Amino acid sequence: MQLRHKALSVHLLTATGAVLSMFAMLAAVEEKWSLMFLWLVLALIVDGIDGPLARKYEVDKNWPTYDGVLLDLIIDFLTYVFIPAFALFKSGLLPGWTGWTAIVAITYGSVIYFADTRMKTKDKSFAGFPACWNMLVLVLFAVAPPKGLILAIVIALTVAMFTNLKFIHPTRTKRWRNISLPVSLLWVVFAGWAAWVDFQSPAFIDWGLILTSIYLIFAGIAQQLIPERPGRA
Repeated sequence: MQLRHKALSVHLLTATGAVLSMFAMLAAVEEKWSLMFLWLVLALIVDGIDGPLARKYEVDKNWPTYDGVLLDLIIDFLTYVFIPAFALFKSGLLPGWTGWTAIVAITYGSVIYFADTRMKTKDKSFAGFPACWNMLVLVLFAVAPPKGLILAIVIALTVAMFTNLKFIHPTRTKRWRNISLPVSLLWVVFAGWAAWVDFQSPAFIDWGLILTSIYLIFAGIAQQLIPERPGRA
């Protein structure tokens, strides 16, 4: 296969996320939450794979007809933001005004964040919370904390999108990547397990989701607070 065709195949792989998002939305409309999250986890796996492939085959040079960044952003907004916000509202985890507050904060804040040209830092991390609501809402479904805590977390992370707090990219942030990547893979395993059993998972799965999520949220902030040693990543 020629290099340009490999580049095209990466674009086509990325585009499958649109189909997966439609499957997830159809499940969400029928309130089949576990099925919805299984589609979203699969979309997350595709999103994790296509980036390294895009860089390997230099899709911007070898198949520049399609804008891979734009394609990725369109799909990410559906799978990271729109569908999880709908699920959070429709599921009843946040009833009444709390649900309305959450979906307005999530969708309005996220679309502005996605358009911000400063969202990436020099070390390939994110400046501000990267609107990974798909991951957060899945954990909320699994753990089902009090609605006041859910709303507080949603508001705090919405505000965090517009700060200089750093959030790591599991594959692109080099510092601590030997920890971040395995933790991210563990999160996917825990998330898939929880969704597969309709969130009737054993306690260690819930704790696994909580602990891996805490690491992924706070690792970048910890890197800002802890100076990097010369020659270390």
